[in-house]
Amino acid sequence: MGEKNTVDVIIDGKIVRVSGTESEAYLVSVSNYLNAKITSFKKEFKNYRLLDEDLRSILLQINICDDLFQEQAKTEKAEQEKEELEKESIIFIAGGVGAAPVYPQVKWLHERGIEADVILGARNKDLLIMEEDLRKVAKNVYVTTDDGSYGDKGVVTDVLKRLVNEEGKKYTRCIAIGPVIMMKFAALTTKELGIPTIVSMNPIMIDGTGMCGACRLVVGDQVKFACVDGPEFDGHLVDFNLAMKRQQTYKTEEGKALLELLEAEKSHGGCGNCN
Repeated sequence: MGEKNTVDVIIDGKIVRVSGTESEAYLVSVSNYLNAKITSFKKEFKNYRLLDEDLRSILLQINICDDLFQEQAKTEKAEQEKEELEKESIIFIAGGVGAAPVYPQVKWLHERGIEADVILGARNKDLLIMEEDLRKVAKNVYVTTDDGSYGDKGVVTDVLKRLVNEEGKKYTRCIAIGPVIMMKFAALTTKELGIPTIVSMNPIMIDGTGMCGACRLVVGDQVKFACVDGPEFDGHLVDFNLAMKRQQTYKTEEGKALLELLEAEKSHGGCGNCN
């Protein structure tokens, strides 16, 4: 047995000396937990002091056991989820700034020993982001640019088709995040390849609180709102055409604002009569 540590702690308003082979920090942490439980217990039971001492002790122990069982249930659930994920072969498709939300998901999997592939797409090399970060946590990173300035020339779906049809990769799940048009064709491709797909519809969100209704979309035969019902949805059920149409609602106003801005930049007079 190791050397014993002893600390003085406060439990239920009393100074108590606690000893154990564990570290002093651990003993203090356990004591603080017990003190917090007693304090909480007193608030829950207004007649706490009137209860028999043995009954108080039993009820407190049951309360602590409840915490223990809940934590065990969480641990078991996490282990089951990990086991299920280990059976999966996952590929992420990130378009443009979609690489940002893809990275923490791939990192989370990597930290749990689950390796995923990533297809990273952009219009050109200058618009490509987080490639090095993703390479540190992904099994494979495949880069594609529309103009061929870096990586493969073409779109992300070209790479996915090559990986599955030519290289024999077998994916059980796809997560696609990026421009709506990219997610649309990614979903069409994965449907053709028989790969269940999740897409993130955050590109059509505005306020994120469910108040404006701008992120309304149709998923299957149901109307959903990306900010409160998602933003993740089954990519094979999303009506992307409707979503893209809604994105163009303010295109005229945006065009007028841009034109006014450009015209203002060309103006050089000081009198203002030629505006």
